[in-house]
Amino acid sequence: MSTELSKEHNNFIEEIISKDLESNKHQGRVHTRFPPEPNGYLHIGHAKSICLNFGLAQKYNGLCNLRFDDTNPDKEEVEYVESIQEDIKWLGFDWEDRLYYASDYFPQLYQLAVDLIKQGLAYVDDQSADEISNTRGTPTRPGKDSPFRDRTVAENLKLFEEMKQGVFQEGTKVLRAKINMASPNMHLRDPVMYRIRHTAHHRTGNDWCIYPTYDWAHGQSDALEKITHSVCTLEFEVHRPLYEWFIEHLGLYPSRQYEFARLNLGYTIMSKRKLLQLVEAGVVDGWDDPRMPTISGLKRRGYTPESIRKFSDRIGVARRDGIIDVALLEFSIREDLNARAPRRLGILRPLKVVITNYPEGQEEWLPAINNPEDPQAGTRDIPFTGELFIEQTDFMEDPPRKFFRLGPGREVRLKYGYIIKCESYQKDPSTGEVTTLYCTYDPQTKSGSDTSGKKVKGTLGWVSANHCIDGEIRLYDRLFLDEQPDGHPDKDFTDFLNPSSLEVVKGKVECNFEGVKPMEFFQFERQGYFNVDLDSGKDGLVFNRTVTLRDNWSKHQKRN
Repeated sequence: MSTELSKEHNNFIEEIISKDLESNKHQGRVHTRFPPEPNGYLHIGHAKSICLNFGLAQKYNGLCNLRFDDTNPDKEEVEYVESIQEDIKWLGFDWEDRLYYASDYFPQLYQLAVDLIKQGLAYVDDQSADEISNTRGTPTRPGKDSPFRDRTVAENLKLFEEMKQGVFQEGTKVLRAKINMASPNMHLRDPVMYRIRHTAHHRTGNDWCIYPTYDWAHGQSDALEKITHSVCTLEFEVHRPLYEWFIEHLGLYPSRQYEFARLNLGYTIMSKRKLLQLVEAGVVDGWDDPRMPTISGLKRRGYTPESIRKFSDRIGVARRDGIIDVALLEFSIREDLNARAPRRLGILRPLKVVITNYPEGQEEWLPAINNPEDPQAGTRDIPFTGELFIEQTDFMEDPPRKFFRLGPGREVRLKYGYIIKCESYQKDPSTGEVTTLYCTYDPQTKSGSDTSGKKVKGTLGWVSANHCIDGEIRLYDRLFLDEQPDGHPDKDFTDFLNPSSLEVVKGKVECNFEGVKPMEFFQFERQGYFNVDLDSGKDGLVFNRTVTLRDNWSKHQKRN
């Protein structure tokens, strides 16, 4: 690697790596890893970590492993393992042949624990979990030594082997490191390394009935894989001295941990435990509900991997925690789809329009631009007939002066079509709702060949009533009303759920959707960006609103 490349860095981690390469630390290697626990679906915070770890390896011609830290068989499932691999590949990254599991190292971890026992640096403790917790002390008060701390090496080796053989019941014994019960770092107060679990593991079955804790397995797994730069979030900073203590006393490869600020996204929950609570309570329709911040949820809503990678790049890598405005994530997808999404006409809440002077039975096919941002996108033809649908909100019986849409006696242009004038309207006598507009059109105002000289300020979307397609349109909004729904100690995060996070309407879309497939995305002109949902099929098309055309949320918040 050239010196020029090694000096190019955008964040403090890249600066560290560049200096390590210049000094030939780790023999000039860069080897990172992404180590998820398979106890839930990945969310946007994990996406940031994926982009960082795999991105660092790509930038410095290094390697990045995918390693599942599967040390808790009570909460881990194959479903989560498979979903995590799918999410990483969807984001555009590849671990190649470097797929590992902490469970791959169970034999080595056990032997390393035996080595610590032989050094007099680990012991079997008969205290219960509550007793161990009660004797750990507080950050300002030292803990108390376990009454079993001075067991002999021989006794500890025997008891640990019997733990492995399944002699003891759960909760009766643990293996602890012997460090310092008076350490100001609570993680160094004789942390638990192994606990008894008579639970089958998703990979090893019933081969083991003792399982390593995360703190014991994590650092050693990094060392066994010779990871050079172990990148993780700030909450693990206080764990680093423990990882280094283990590595030092076992003489393992000197993997070094570096911490960065986790992603805290406004109006979003980032706890897998709380996300699982929403799933199990039926608040959402599953881990891939488009309102969820999971990668699978964002994917189903219509977010692209390119937009998420760009978002991760924009927010950067910081040393201190902060809250990122969710509007930045929404901007990233708007920017991406604006350049790529084909344009279509779609009406969310249809209002019928009858053009009274349009020749009966006549129809025209008018050219429409597929994407003004993409000169190669070309055009399509859309049908124009004497009966149309427009948006209900594009008409008012008594419009204010600056309402540049339809009202009695007012004129507007139909996108790609003609100028029409509202002559009268019909209402449902029982509800008072306007059901039909009766308009006239000016044949000389055809878009692209207008010879009338008329000027109008409003342009409306529409679809032909004779050729349109029915569609179920799901209008998704933010799941929470508060920027920090889990930041209120006196309230539960569910108190801030947005009751309007999903509205389902029966809309009308233009006819140019033949052969469309789930997950394809479009811009409904003047409406927003939408994608075809996985539920689309023989019962009709289903569209998810990915994001509106503009950030209307800020205005809504100011009004309220």
